[in-house]
Amino acid sequence: MPRRALTDRFCATATPAEGQRQTDYFDERHPGLALRVSATARGWSYFFTLGDKRNRMTLGTYPSTSLARARTLADEARAELEAGRDPRALLAKSPETLRAVCEEWARRECPRLRTGAEQRAILRRAVYPVLGDRPIAEIRRSEIVRLLDRIEDERGPVAADRALGLVRRIMNWYASRSDDFRSPIVRGMARTKTHERARTRILTDDEIRLAWRTAEGLGAFGRLIRFLLLTGARRSEAAAMPWAELDGADWTLPGARNKTKLDLVRPLSRAALDVLGPRGEGFVFFIDARRAICGFGDLKAAFDCATGPMERWTLHDLRRTARTLMTRAGVPTDHAERVLGHVIGGVRGTYDRHDFRDEKARALTDLARMLDRIVSGRPMGITLRRVVRAVDANA
Repeated sequence: MPRRALTDRFCATATPAEGQRQTDYFDERHPGLALRVSATARGWSYFFTLGDKRNRMTLGTYPSTSLARARTLADEARAELEAGRDPRALLAKSPETLRAVCEEWARRECPRLRTGAEQRAILRRAVYPVLGDRPIAEIRRSEIVRLLDRIEDERGPVAADRALGLVRRIMNWYASRSDDFRSPIVRGMARTKTHERARTRILTDDEIRLAWRTAEGLGAFGRLIRFLLLTGARRSEAAAMPWAELDGADWTLPGARNKTKLDLVRPLSRAALDVLGPRGEGFVFFIDARRAICGFGDLKAAFDCATGPMERWTLHDLRRTARTLMTRAGVPTDHAERVLGHVIGGVRGTYDRHDFRDEKARALTDLARMLDRIVSGRPMGITLRRVVRAVDANA
């Protein structure tokens, strides 16, 4: 029975002792409390003697139940023992914490969500440190307001609204499974309005030239910048693109990676294919042989330093810029929307089953030509052919 001062770092990395299938690591600071570690799980146990019999009770799994929370539960169990009561009765009536509910929601729902990892990160970073160990049934509206105040002060109103939306979703999910719980969240708690969050930023021609030329010397991230402008793809779609998704000039984004859950074929222009470079193995935009490019915050910050003074912009603004450039190039609205992967609604979207491959190919070629004119500084000149094509398509 190894005994040590347990720390969060140790709990996160502990493995069974050599030759053992599972090991109980006892906490020196809290007698009876142990972290039980196996090859597949970590959980808290509390060992106690009652009526000359050695007993063990479980206090939860790690990290759903934190080290601090496990110590609190162990103290409560010891108090019950000193009062002559069986501490297992206390555990049986222990209320569910917000952390436990969130972890159960994440286990069941996150695998189906495209942003599952992001949702978990919001919970760990912003919600658990403040309300994670509070019984969910006891959380009051004022506590959530204070949580949102803290997030808004530290990360801004949009981050606060994202956390609010996630907590609301989890509490509604829990309410649908509970006979008694009612969510304390009500309308009017958001810090911004939807129309206020909508971004309109696009890069000007001068900014496009600056970004394009800066990107030429910045490796995989620079190639990604130019590829986003040439395709209008989402950052996450392009960054995780493996060579296996490319068949000739056709890049097929599978439904599993697409926001719409539908396969999307983008016939890439010659310029976009040139940005990709020679075909290889694994990921197109890679850090090393096994990992796709990531850490966009640091990479974008380094890119901003390389470009010099420039109004703040995000990688998603490149998608909006590409869509605007397609309009400038005379690409019909339907074709440009299909390039972006937007679902065409109404009767047309239901009954028109044409794949629009050739139309998307022409749209991406026109986009590449427009970017070439901008980067090279040549006059824009609108051709009669583009005007006639746009008028016919939108008639």
